[in-house]
Amino acid sequence: MSRKYFGTDGIRGTVGEPPITPDFVLKLGWAAGRVLAARGSSKILIGKDTRISGYMFESALEAGISAAGVDVRLLGPMPTPAIAYLTRTLHAQAGIVISASHNAYTDNGIKFFGDNGRKLNDQIEAEIERMLDEPISVVPTDQLGKVRRIDDARGRYIEFCKSTAPGLNLNGMKIVVDTANGAAYHITPDVLEELGAEVVPMANRPDGFNINRDCGSTKPDALCRQVVAEGADLGLALDGDADRLIMVDDRGRVVDGDQLLYIIARDRRRHDRLDGGVVGTLMTNLGLELALQALDIPFVRAKVGDRYVMEQLDARGWLLGGESSGHLVCLDRTSTGDGTVAALQVLDALRREGRSLREAVAEAPLLPQTLINVRGANRDRYQDDEGLSVVLSEVEAELGENGRVLLRPSGTEPLVRVMVEGKDADQVERLCRRLADAVETAIA
Repeated sequence: MSRKYFGTDGIRGTVGEPPITPDFVLKLGWAAGRVLAARGSSKILIGKDTRISGYMFESALEAGISAAGVDVRLLGPMPTPAIAYLTRTLHAQAGIVISASHNAYTDNGIKFFGDNGRKLNDQIEAEIERMLDEPISVVPTDQLGKVRRIDDARGRYIEFCKSTAPGLNLNGMKIVVDTANGAAYHITPDVLEELGAEVVPMANRPDGFNINRDCGSTKPDALCRQVVAEGADLGLALDGDADRLIMVDDRGRVVDGDQLLYIIARDRRRHDRLDGGVVGTLMTNLGLELALQALDIPFVRAKVGDRYVMEQLDARGWLLGGESSGHLVCLDRTSTGDGTVAALQVLDALRREGRSLREAVAEAPLLPQTLINVRGANRDRYQDDEGLSVVLSEVEAELGENGRVLLRPSGTEPLVRVMVEGKDADQVERLCRRLADAVETAIA
């Protein structure tokens, strides 16, 4: 079941779809329970992030699954990758995440994991979607699913995270940790502290409404200032469901997912632990591709989105991939993108090399890249607009072989992402703004 986002005024996802309601979520829980029960399922996990609506949808899913005769295990506020891990380790048939990731508190969404901690099987997804068209029928009372809370979920996941970097000792390191008032507020600071770091937590007091508000991986300005003010070695920021990571060096400069991916890949290559190459996306900075090429590490681009990165990794038998946004996948450590696990891989590499984050990223300078999100009610019109086509051709001609252009509609919001990359920062910004103006006219 693909992730669906909704807002207080309706869905935030595929434009034109109806809003997701508690009634729908209840039926979704029932449909998933029915399909998985027919396949021998006895247990489904439910986790959520910290937004206020999570309580409502947790209850709706719980009721629907129970009505289908399947037991429910409640995990409470937990990172999305934690649900993937716990689904595997607790031998559940599925794990359900209630989260809208980096979106505002007014949004929420639902995502399924299969029993292997990966995306739910396509065939099972299709069966659940078909079951949604059937009327709800409740199993006999003595067959209703039972509900129980897993009290040690947090501790289990913390120990798992630590196990992905065996021998890592962070004594003497001061780290500022921004958990976006999200699902990792009670996880990541403790992981790092237990490994010996001096942790300065921030954005770690969720109230149901402040998730991702002026904090987290999409808004790191406060983290940058805090790292400098604290004299910290570095800072890290997660998003609301903690599957994304960005870091900040000791001078308060942001280190994005491309640069973090380089650090991890270089460390694995130097210690003969890189099986295959690295998968990026169409948004991956050309600087990373060139830096990996210098290390003789194969690199390929997938379409934007973690599912496409995973598809390429699976197709090639590779283990490492990610996106500029900080969604990093280390399949030699876990089954999905995990911000905390990725942070530990970076820290492990830095400690092994005896270098600072600032020194480590100096080997992989990124080319100037400007990204502008253009909102409009008719986002798909950009593909057929003649005026935009003319501007696009002119921009590409001016860049020549020294840059590239990407236009991409968002999968969750009514906007088009306009990206221009090249060697000259002033030229890149000018051309990106020109192209964004043309897109705005086309989709208004």
